[in-house]
Amino acid sequence: MKSLMALVTAAVMGCLVFPPSASATDLTTVRLVSGLSNPVFVTSPPGDTDRIFIVEQRSGSVGRIRIFNLNTNTLNPTPFLTVSGIATSNEQGLLGLAFDPDYDTNGRFFIYYIQSGGNGTSRLATGTVSSNPDIANSTLTNILSLSQSFSNHNGGWLAFGPDGMLYLGLGDGGASCDPFQAAQTTTNLFGSILRLDVSAGTSYSSPADNPFVGGPERDEIWHFGLRNPYRCSFDRVTGQLYIGDVGQDAWEEIDIVPGDSKGGENYGWDCKEGFANAGCSAPFGCSASDPDLIDPVHAYANGSFSTNCAVTGGSVYRGCAIPDLRGTYFFGDSCGAGSIWSLRYQGTVSPPITTWTNQLDPVGSTVDNVVSISEDANGELYICDLAGEVFKIIPDGVVDPPTPSDYDNDGDVDGLDTDAFKECMGGPGDSYTNCLCDVFDTDDTDGDVDLRDFADFQRKYTD
Repeated sequence: MKSLMALVTAAVMGCLVFPPSASATDLTTVRLVSGLSNPVFVTSPPGDTDRIFIVEQRSGSVGRIRIFNLNTNTLNPTPFLTVSGIATSNEQGLLGLAFDPDYDTNGRFFIYYIQSGGNGTSRLATGTVSSNPDIANSTLTNILSLSQSFSNHNGGWLAFGPDGMLYLGLGDGGASCDPFQAAQTTTNLFGSILRLDVSAGTSYSSPADNPFVGGPERDEIWHFGLRNPYRCSFDRVTGQLYIGDVGQDAWEEIDIVPGDSKGGENYGWDCKEGFANAGCSAPFGCSASDPDLIDPVHAYANGSFSTNCAVTGGSVYRGCAIPDLRGTYFFGDSCGAGSIWSLRYQGTVSPPITTWTNQLDPVGSTVDNVVSISEDANGELYICDLAGEVFKIIPDGVVDPPTPSDYDNDGDVDGLDTDAFKECMGGPGDSYTNCLCDVFDTDDTDGDVDLRDFADFQRKYTD
């Protein structure tokens, strides 16, 4: 059946005319929980649509992971995990959490935190869930350690990629203008995105297809030339990696890595900041005019602590509640203005950059220090406010309907939808519960994804 589908796809693609995306639904937020100790990240285990896990950076020298039950709208009183000996300077603390793609069967998760002592030690550690699904075993196994030269620019992003590898964002080691030129020196791990194979469970190896394997450089490095990639994310549909790289005095930037990247990209720090010369006195091994440096897709001016001064990389919306915003990337700034924006990227940034700051303040409250915009298992988005609150982004009022036949839920009807259609198509009696948001109900709604649906899809764009 799928071979026939491929032939049909090829035959009709030239006949389809694709309309533009619908206009954006109004948004607001609802506050889920307050009174937390510096919440910095929200995530869920794969397929777990009942819970979100909230990373508390620190309370004193203790970091915690808390569970919020989405069915009862309550915060579990007992933390999932408590980590002691946390460093407390600047942005240090418990910063990252990622669940193994096979968490449902192996119960493994990974955390990234800064341990106290000196300027702090960055640690990547792994643990397992106990017989109680809401409580982790207390024992953690350290699999990577990195002594910090300064107490800032610790990075913090940790996630599994579409390829099943674990990715970790590390800052340049701190201070101004990267004094040790770490981000441009690939014989150390600072200022980089690492790509690690953690399938062994309690250790890591460098995948053989990492770009520097076998050379004098560090095998773990996937990308480099970054100042402080504190918050990043993969688009679950396209596989693109969105990097929020915190700037120094002039520019905050968003970088986007193609889904088919082979690694090795140099994002320019400390030769460049945003699109401009970084103004550092002795950049190592590159200049701002170097054609091999990768420019950001978007940069905005760095202001002050009361306005905008530190970008918070966010997430691409892939949920079901706001159909017309699927494929839209939301990001913010952690300083006092509580700024939140969105953009759409399809090879270039589709203007304009949309500002959501005021819309996303719930009635009677404000969202101030935006330190994370991340997604749950359903692709819905949550905002962490460092002041102790977690908000969920929701539609405000009437929701614009789904784009008909937008099968891959990227906000556009295009050639990629035929690929999604093929993946969901089956014979009589097959369900399509794995297809996102029941988008096929907009076709013939007979309970099967079959050629009748594709014929309806074709008619809509050839009438």
